[in-house]
Formats: sequence, structure tokens, C-alpha cells
Amino acid sequence: MHHHGYLWTGPKERFDDETLRRPPHPEPPPAGSTPELIQRYREVAAEFRTTDLPPVETAYWLVKPHALVRGTWDQAKEAAAWLGEQLAEYAARFASERDRDITHLARLVDSAAARLDASADVSLGFYLERPSYLSLAVVTCSPNRSKPELGCPVQ
Repeated sequence: MHHHGYLWTGPKERFDDETLRRPPHPEPPPAGSTPELIQRYREVAAEFRTTDLPPVETAYWLVKPHALVRGTWDQAKEAAAWLGEQLAEYAARFASERDRDITHLARLVDSAAARLDASADVSLGFYLERPSYLSLAVVTCSPNRSKPELGCPVQ
């Protein structure tokens, strides 16, 4: 088992558009569906795996391009330390004063280490100066507990 780290920053409006953050339905729209629905399905089917947008379900980071992996660690503690480094780097830009609190951030890192050690994924999100958003995730791999059928992006 190991862990992969992911980081995304961008416009909050883009993050809020969940269409490309959800995997396409396993079955295409039925015959007779509206052209708009068919086009939307094709768009999602073509772009979900390649877009850098954070998936709604954290485990789906594993189907994204290898280039989006920001780090890989064998130990949960190392992966949590990476999260802590990212939080420290971005904390000054957090929109909420509570989110900038050092004690709060330390608790998040400790909690992440415990969850990763239990083979769970970790996903954190923060509003930055408006209208930006920061998404951080560490995904457990080989296998992933919630989606064991998803392969490792790093071969």
C-alpha cells in the first residue's frame, strides 16, 4: 500500500461545476434522448479522466493522468507531512481566519495521518482569496479501500 498526493487551485466557479468532477454513467443515454443530453454525456466521457479538476469522489483521482500526482509515499506519516507542508504554504491565503489557525491545521494533519494509516483517503478544501479554491487530497493506492477496482496511476 502507498499514497498519492494531489493539489488543485483554481476559480471557485470551475470547482463548483460538478459535471466534469463526476465519472460518466456506465451506460450512455438511451436512444431518443435529447441531443443536449447525448452531447453532455460524450463531453463527460471524453474529459473526466483527463481534466485536472478534483473528482467528487476522492478515489477517482486514481484514474487521472500520472502527471497530476504531486508525490507518492509508502508511509501515511510522510503523506500527512506533505499535506502539512501544503497547508503551511497556502495558509496565509486562506479566506477564513479559523482555517489559518496553526492549532487547527496541526489537528488536520494529525487526523489525516490517522485516516491514511487506516487505509482511508483524505480530501481537504479551502477558500482562498476570492474567487479561488484549494483542493488537497491524498489517496490510498494498491488497493484503494473505497474503489479497489481502480488501478495505480504510477507504474
